Amino acid sequence: MKNLLKTGLLFLAIITATLFMSACREDFEPTRSEGNLSFSKDTVFLDTVFSNIGSSTYHLKVYNNSTNLISIPYVGLSKGENSQYRLNVDGMAGTIFENIEILPKDSIYIFIETTVDAAIQTQNSFVYTDQIQFDSGTNLQTVELVTLIQDAIFLYPEKNAAGIKETLEIGLNETGVPITVEGFLLEDDQLNFTNQKPYVIYGYAGIPSGKTLQIDAGTRIHFHENSGLIFANGSRLEANGALSEDQEVLENEIILEGDRLEPAYTEVPGQWGTIWFTPGSTASMNYVTIKNNNIGILADGNTGDVNPDFYIKNTQIYNTSSMGLYALTASILGENLVIGNSGISNLWLRLGGNYEFTHSTFANYWSQSFRNTPAVRLDNFLETDSELFTSALEQATFTNCIIYGNQSQEISLEALATTDFNFSFSHSLIKFDDPFDEFADDANYDFNNENIYLNMLFSENPDFRNSAINYYRIGDDSAAKNLGDPSTALKIPLDILGESRLNRADSGAYQATLFED
Repeated sequence: MKNLLKTGLLFLAIITATLFMSACREDFEPTRSEGNLSFSKDTVFLDTVFSNIGSSTYHLKVYNNSTNLISIPYVGLSKGENSQYRLNVDGMAGTIFENIEILPKDSIYIFIETTVDAAIQTQNSFVYTDQIQFDSGTNLQTVELVTLIQDAIFLYPEKNAAGIKETLEIGLNETGVPITVEGFLLEDDQLNFTNQKPYVIYGYAGIPSGKTLQIDAGTRIHFHENSGLIFANGSRLEANGALSEDQEVLENEIILEGDRLEPAYTEVPGQWGTIWFTPGSTASMNYVTIKNNNIGILADGNTGDVNPDFYIKNTQIYNTSSMGLYALTASILGENLVIGNSGISNLWLRLGGNYEFTHSTFANYWSQSFRNTPAVRLDNFLETDSELFTSALEQATFTNCIIYGNQSQEISLEALATTDFNFSFSHSLIKFDDPFDEFADDANYDFNNENIYLNMLFSENPDFRNSAINYYRIGDDSAAKNLGDPSTALKIPLDILGESRLNRADSGAYQATLFED
């Protein structure tokens, strides 16, 4: 009897629930959208992209502010299947969608991407537009899509019949096996980069022995991930930028950076590889900006018959994930050089060499990871697991310079006594605090020795305008103001911005200025 009663009660509960659901079904039937949607944006700007290169993914949020479940009969791109945009609506990919439902007081995401075919371009850059349409007729609502498309010259390794990309041999490992990177050699007709269109490089572009890569003022070069330039023995770089009137646009500067043009990538380090000068290659660089790579410049050895091998003037290197300028037994002359914010060091002069830096600024305020290395490092050796290499530091002079950062000691001088280690600093501002006298017995840090430290200031405020964004112009309160040697300033009479040093010699690459808030 009890079992029968339980069975009856269960049956009655099921019937009651079914009837209740049937009675309420109309409440869950969606009503047609009446054009009362709201959006997180009325226009989605997808920023600048290169033709045939996919953009980042952008999103739009669509809100149902009503108390009803609604259905949007039509959501789609105005140009339909011919559009260069792609959509993902509430998890579904395509260009046209029907009956898209949104719960009461809820919302959905629409994700937007684009890849614009270069074939539709009639000029180097143009604005490509479309719109997302919601419903039609009197209920029609739209959201605009806008993208600036930039045409470019693409350089990349070819594939052979087996689909394997070209490679460049960059050396041998410990067992004699060749080490290769994905790359290719530039042809003779590719050795003059102009400012007519930007260049986009995939893999490493190699400059053959005996050839010169000439880069004209105003040229823009963009590198994909794991890409860069490699200069063979006997090759040369002539990068002939010029001073720009607009310091925001830098219209005459040569700029080398990654191939992601969206604002979110403007200051992201490590987006591409390096500019690698192998032993026997040389360079002359003027008004060049290198940013957001792993190593700004890798100068590997010198020729011995050209002094200097590398002449770097009015050049800026920023946001490198390891080193800004990494030199091994090289010969470098740097003037009005600015290197800022590197994951390891701004400048590492390793395994000796011959160097002269004048009116240069090395400022390291790296904040994206832990850094316990100084902005500037000098040594005369290189130790591997199996061998110790040494080479004389013939000279490393720093005149009218600033070496600063957020570490206590921003210079490191490590030397083997068996090999020459010649350096000097004069009329310069250096960040170096030694509260526990750890370096008191090291002659390399004898700041009273005027043979190696002349007219110096230590740990005084450089008054940088904004070190967080690599703006190292110094203010009127800078300790570097009037610190420079006037006779040296006469040889380099203009700072990196073209300001005169004839009336006052300030240390660093910039003349001091009175900042306006």
